[in-house]
Amino acid sequence: MIWKRFLKSEDDEALSGSATRIEALVRQHMRDVDDDTIELVIAVTGMLASVAYADREYTDDERAHVREALRLMQGLGPEGVDAICATLDHHIVEIASISTQPYTRALRELADKDLRREVLDVLVDLAAADGEIAMSETTLLRRATTAMGLEQDDYVASQARYRERLSLLK
Repeated sequence: MIWKRFLKSEDDEALSGSATRIEALVRQHMRDVDDDTIELVIAVTGMLASVAYADREYTDDERAHVREALRLMQGLGPEGVDAICATLDHHIVEIASISTQPYTRALRELADKDLRREVLDVLVDLAAADGEIAMSETTLLRRATTAMGLEQDDYVASQARYRERLSLLK
């Protein structure tokens, strides 16, 4: 299980509740995939929650982007997406307040560089969903980029794709 490898204490209340609920939902709705794939989906879900709530708001546009990102997860299925989205709607504060280290470590260890870049693009897209990328989102994304084993050039390239769109929205 992804969480047990990274916990300091098994008594961490936030983790034992909301985050393990996400893990249980992913495992329940992805029974025919290997453990590495499950851990990747959990890690991506955790990063989506962290970025979505980095500016302390979880907007309808962000919800739509999270739903779309989860929908694209091969093997998760519509019921799994609905269940995870419902959990995020009710527990995003708790999930987003958990350190991103387990998520980024799992991505670095289990995903190739191209997949990690794709995840970064999805995260930047999520941060830009409301028409701007807040400083808190930028800080989180820059730290996550490095923690996922990517270069800051990868972040700059991903953000540049949105720079034009964001300026057009203003």
